[in-house]
Amino acid sequence: MSRYSDLTQLPDTRGRYGVHGGRFVSETLSFALEELERIYAGLKDDAEFQAAFDDDLTHYVGRPSPLYHASRWSNELGGAQIWLKREDLNHTGAHKINNTIGQALLAKKSGKPRVIAETGAGQHGVATATVCARLGLKCEIYMGAEDVERQKLNVYRMRLLGAEVHAVESGSRTLKDAMNEALRDWVTNVDDTFYIIGTVAGPHPYPAMVRDFTAIIGREARRQSLEQIGRLPDALVACVGGGSNAIGLFYPFIEDEGVAMYGVEAGGEGIESGRHAAPLTANAPRGVLHGNRTYIMSDEGGQVLDTHSISAGLDYPGVGPEHAHWKDTGRVNYVVANDDKVLEAFRELTRVEGIMPALESAHALAHAKVLAREMSPDQHIVVNLSGRGDKDILTVAKIDGIEF
Repeated sequence: MSRYSDLTQLPDTRGRYGVHGGRFVSETLSFALEELERIYAGLKDDAEFQAAFDDDLTHYVGRPSPLYHASRWSNELGGAQIWLKREDLNHTGAHKINNTIGQALLAKKSGKPRVIAETGAGQHGVATATVCARLGLKCEIYMGAEDVERQKLNVYRMRLLGAEVHAVESGSRTLKDAMNEALRDWVTNVDDTFYIIGTVAGPHPYPAMVRDFTAIIGREARRQSLEQIGRLPDALVACVGGGSNAIGLFYPFIEDEGVAMYGVEAGGEGIESGRHAAPLTANAPRGVLHGNRTYIMSDEGGQVLDTHSISAGLDYPGVGPEHAHWKDTGRVNYVVANDDKVLEAFRELTRVEGIMPALESAHALAHAKVLAREMSPDQHIVVNLSGRGDKDILTVAKIDGIEF
């Protein structure tokens, strides 16, 4: 019996993970969330629903994704062996499709013809637009205006797929504000609209639901590690914004006490600068954001602070409530990678392994470098390569002074 076994029993009946989580929403949305909770509870163990989900993961997404030994990079670093869980090879280029497939099937079962979603880096927006195109659902995406500018290629992809993209001009014009607008839309159109949340945040049951759909990553990685390494890895590393890709990798290993886990937040220009997106590492206060209680970057008056990250997908002031609880229990170590180290890791993996990671994923790679050098060559690190870097080429080129 693992001392962490209790963590697998969460959330409780109120949607809480310790003191985090819950459902802090208006009465209108409370009814919709209770309906969603009932539908999901009835389907998550339903053989027909699971068969449809598994079939889509295999034949549409392209699962299982490989566990790749980055041997040249490992040798260059001179420490532990680094393995990459290749979520970048999924259809649409990131881990987001695992969750959107599951939620889109729920939308069909719910009889809701219209789907909305928020997106930061655009990968969740693309994944949502993709499954809506396949299932014949109307799709509208909310995206911060700053992120629209940073991720022009993904915006065009969404529109090609038939989605309507709304650029959100309020607030910091990033992911937080996109989620605010999506929630406002849902309140107004709750009868015919299904909201596909893209991370393990939001009101209950979303954090648990997104975790369950995304945990295929960790289940595969566990099996692949036993087959390819001959045992479980010594450490897991994944980037954390809202935290879906990290929970997807970590959750199936949560009871394995010999496996250390590292969630890597966006250090931006450094914690001391205040220009970052690292509520866990910076010991931010608790508060309520987007319908759940968690750690939030906020001031003494409770106002949410602006965040900064080179990666649009991590530019978020909160974090999923299950991550908040894992911080409290000490099960997961939360650290940061600053923008300069992220770019360094991005360039190294591209040059040495011929794999261009998303800037979000490069946060995990940056910390894997640090860990590997502290470990021996007979130890093993699995990194969740949560997405590919095609979407970030213009951002990196601009930093390099190159314009197209």
